[in-house]
Amino acid sequence: MENSLRDSLLKARLTCGVVVHDLPVFVSSLSFGDWRGIRNRGERLLTAPDSSGQRCDWLWTSDLHAPKIFPILGQLLLRRACRDHPIVLDGTDPGEGSDRPQISFIIGHRGAARIPHLLTTLRSISAQRGIRFECIVIEQDIESRIAHLLPSWVRLVQTPPPVASMPFCRSWAFNIGVQHARSDLMVLHDNDMPIPQDYGVWIAERVARGYEVVNPKRFIFYLSEKDTEDVFAGTAIFNNIRFDAIVQNLEAGGSVAITRAAYERIGGMDESFVGWGGEDNEFWERAQTLCVWPWGGLPLLHLWHLAQPGKHDSTFETAKNYKRLGEIPPIDRILALNRSRRGQTEGPTSWLVTQRSYSD
Repeated sequence: MENSLRDSLLKARLTCGVVVHDLPVFVSSLSFGDWRGIRNRGERLLTAPDSSGQRCDWLWTSDLHAPKIFPILGQLLLRRACRDHPIVLDGTDPGEGSDRPQISFIIGHRGAARIPHLLTTLRSISAQRGIRFECIVIEQDIESRIAHLLPSWVRLVQTPPPVASMPFCRSWAFNIGVQHARSDLMVLHDNDMPIPQDYGVWIAERVARGYEVVNPKRFIFYLSEKDTEDVFAGTAIFNNIRFDAIVQNLEAGGSVAITRAAYERIGGMDESFVGWGGEDNEFWERAQTLCVWPWGGLPLLHLWHLAQPGKHDSTFETAKNYKRLGEIPPIDRILALNRSRRGQTEGPTSWLVTQRSYSD
């Protein structure tokens, strides 16, 4: 009884806090203002020079609090954002434009569990408008599981790992993909994140202004397991989705755009990250030496899946690697990476070095 009363009082306190502090901001921003300016109380946003995006002025990601108390606020936010930037799961062949792409989407993939996620993400990419594009999927598996499933307009590059037990190396996948890209503007993208129709155009416009790295993401709407299954089945009603979380400040995580020259200048992705996590944050730190557009302005969906091994584990090997590299200035990391090889078909550089040392 005591615990129940305590829980009820806490819920009432949280509800009152949202009504007093957060609800007026949501109502004003969704009705009359800019939905990109929605944030948690106590957080500070910096507006882009052209007011088309916001930069989160704090470290690491955060979830929007108010939609956890009133889920309708999250639904209204997605509806408002998609009015400006529709997310369409088209699935049609984009046609001949991909022969002369202005932008290359590069996606790493492994295993069978996320095949529905990959195919759904590809459907959103195929719906891009106003830009010529291509998509390259780097399948990091001993034998291909997706060759017969991919649309004809998607290029598959299979890179078998040195041994089947090697964990997925996202950095290696992107370094391989960049070598195959036919455009000098690339989006390093995850296989579980459908994007708006104007994603490529939005990025290209900012690169045309002289920016070398672009973070397009304002809000990531994390779908529940049930709603993700409904998306796969084609029965999802976006207006009624209840989100597990609405995340901001993802920076390089999930999706980031960069020019080829800039990618090469900072040493590409660091292949010492074998397994989940850390490589995107480390890459973003080195990217700060370039001309960066950090003001996210677009909504993306994140399709539900089981958490990656090692997530939120500070003792996980990739977490320890990120902490170790964080003690080295980014410019020194760039010099080291540019002195080493990357994107070798035999496997990630760090893995190959380790295996060779064992055999010597």
